[in-house]
Amino acid sequence: MDKETAKQQVAEAIDAAAERLIAFADDIWQHPELGYKEHRTAKKVMEFFDELGLEYESGLARTGVRADLPGRSEGPKIAVMGELDAIICREHPDADLETGAVHACGHNAQLAIMFGTAIGLMHSGVIDQLDGSLSFMAVPAEEYVELDYRRHLRDVGEIEFFGGKQEFIRLGLLDDIDMAAMAHLFGGGLGKGIMISDGSNGFLGKIIRYLGQEAHAGAAPHNGVNALNAAMLGLMGIHAQRETFRDEDNIRVHPMITKGGDLVNVVPAEVTIESYVRGRTMDAILDATKKVNRALEGGAHAIGAEVEITEIPGYLPRELNKEMNDLYAENIEALIGPDTVTRQGTLGGSSDMGDVSQLMPAIHPFIGGVEGGNHDRNFTVTDPEMAYLTSAKAMAFLMIDLLWDGASKAREIQEDFEPAFTKEEYLTMWRDLL
Repeated sequence: MDKETAKQQVAEAIDAAAERLIAFADDIWQHPELGYKEHRTAKKVMEFFDELGLEYESGLARTGVRADLPGRSEGPKIAVMGELDAIICREHPDADLETGAVHACGHNAQLAIMFGTAIGLMHSGVIDQLDGSLSFMAVPAEEYVELDYRRHLRDVGEIEFFGGKQEFIRLGLLDDIDMAAMAHLFGGGLGKGIMISDGSNGFLGKIIRYLGQEAHAGAAPHNGVNALNAAMLGLMGIHAQRETFRDEDNIRVHPMITKGGDLVNVVPAEVTIESYVRGRTMDAILDATKKVNRALEGGAHAIGAEVEITEIPGYLPRELNKEMNDLYAENIEALIGPDTVTRQGTLGGSSDMGDVSQLMPAIHPFIGGVEGGNHDRNFTVTDPEMAYLTSAKAMAFLMIDLLWDGASKAREIQEDFEPAFTKEEYLTMWRDLL
């Protein structure tokens, strides 16, 4: 069998399973769960692995699941990842009424792509032509939300890091992995096409707590210290710093007040804020963080309040492998035609795939087939074939390209790759930084 015949047989196997894959993606869409709480979603992943006859480990970083698929011989091991969690967007018509969770970032599609890749390689028998192995990883908690909940999990020792892939790194679940790949839906008007980027921002997380003095807001406001006023001045101080952020550093600071007081007739004595400080490099992020903290502290000083700033490890900048990117793009163009790949430099968002990409070659292409924007009320899959099936075919084709002929391409990419950190250096960096 030659490589092109192998790809054709894989595509046919994925097409034969189209109804099952779309039904799976729709089911996950209809039952969104937030990070480190994805118990139903994880159960559905396990059921799918059972259907495929793959043994798996579960309960990884609370809800993660991993199944390995060997090829015909020893060689590089590639992780194909999908994310389990949803985002919060209460305005979305399909949001969970209780939690506000919805898959308005398309993580349900990632799981379908992961399973489409497995089906294509297994049902076609092409896995027996590959020199190396695959690890299918359903990973929790990519969306960096519900910081107080995750801080509680950390405080009781259930997690150390807020991101699921960070926990996979810490727990040694990537110790035997040589490279990693996943695809992500993108609500940016791609239509029937994809976007390849060089990388994206990293960030640090913050929880800010202003403490003042309560008093009767009508009868005796002079006896109070208004923590909300302190917070507002702190936020205005951040805005005043924005002209000092260099364009090339791609700094983004976007705070949100999570508590503004208790009652309207009581001077607010406690105000809490969550925020990210994003940037293209860790040096830029740390420089911006100093300015942000200075502004936050200035707001407290002006009013006579106190402020507590808790820094939380965020995600590292995403640095994506050019050769893997190019291979994925070539496979998409072979499937849907030329001029269907948009290329982009740095993106403003962040992902814990950034942490993985600093340790090993990795890709994170963005897939069309969607209307609306990521994380907004209009996000919806309008082209299931593109979102779930074509993207899975391209992912399976990439695995063939990497592991064909003694895994020569994967070995070449490994040889050329220089990791920014070893695992030990990575963990030490986060632990020492904050």
